Amino acid sequence: MTRHFLRDDDLTPAEQREVLELALEFHADRFLRTPLKGPRAVAVIFDKPSTRTRVSFSVGVAELGGYPLVIDAAGSQLGRGEPVADTARVLGRQAAAIVWRTFGQERVEEMAAHAGVPVVNALTDEFHPCQILADLMTVAQHRGGVDALAGQTLAYVGDGANNMAHSYLLGGATAGMHVRIGTPEGFLPDAGVVADATRIAASTGGSVLVTSDPVVAVAGADAVATDTWVSMGQEDQQSEREAPFVPFALDATLLAHAQPDAIVLHCLPAYRGKEISADVLDGPQSVVWDEAENRLHAQKALLTWVLEHA
Repeated sequence: MTRHFLRDDDLTPAEQREVLELALEFHADRFLRTPLKGPRAVAVIFDKPSTRTRVSFSVGVAELGGYPLVIDAAGSQLGRGEPVADTARVLGRQAAAIVWRTFGQERVEEMAAHAGVPVVNALTDEFHPCQILADLMTVAQHRGGVDALAGQTLAYVGDGANNMAHSYLLGGATAGMHVRIGTPEGFLPDAGVVADATRIAASTGGSVLVTSDPVVAVAGADAVATDTWVSMGQEDQQSEREAPFVPFALDATLLAHAQPDAIVLHCLPAYRGKEISADVLDGPQSVVWDEAENRLHAQKALLTWVLEHA
């Protein structure tokens, strides 16, 4: 059966653990395995601008022995309205896997339904699962390995309705973490995602908390994460979106409520002085540059895993 990675809970806790362990191995030896030797191509499609996703998947596919076939959707027939299913059938006959950074979740689901090869969600409006794999790997690096993830408290403050909050809920619960989302009342995560995360946490020993109090979210946390308040496609709403989030800005005062050795995560790009202060982003507790690098290792591990299970 072809395995896809469209949302964080497409991996079971045991499977997530396998991928994270392999990611740490790739960090130690970047050319550990070459499942794309040939080279075999991986189609990497971009409907949205990208720096880290484009770089990490392009470099990662090459280091796995493959050829990164990078496609900007605007310059392809997808951009002219070709049905996703038709593009999927064409790519699936020529590429070993498909990676897509796009808008609605239904697009990657349709691609997966028709491609016949593994499809990886490189970001949708609803989920960002590859980023969360890198984040979990980063926490594991700084907390004694994958075994140490279970029982850690991960707090996210900011827009609770965005893809990062949804993926922290699902991915963190899968890892057995205590996930807290601190967000204004009008920006709550999707109720279905919260229900799924709660169900997963019940089986892994983790927990889920959604709160409108940023201090409650961060209190005693082992890792604190945030993200931009204005996601791609929301630029015209910037002025009205920012005001509700000001109390959730990750600055030194808010971070002081976490554990003294808490680490700080941000998927980038970051806007210093908005969702995170410069002294926190560039300070000693920040691990954002490790986190950015770990996109490479985590995604190589994921691609290796889905190809082996295809």
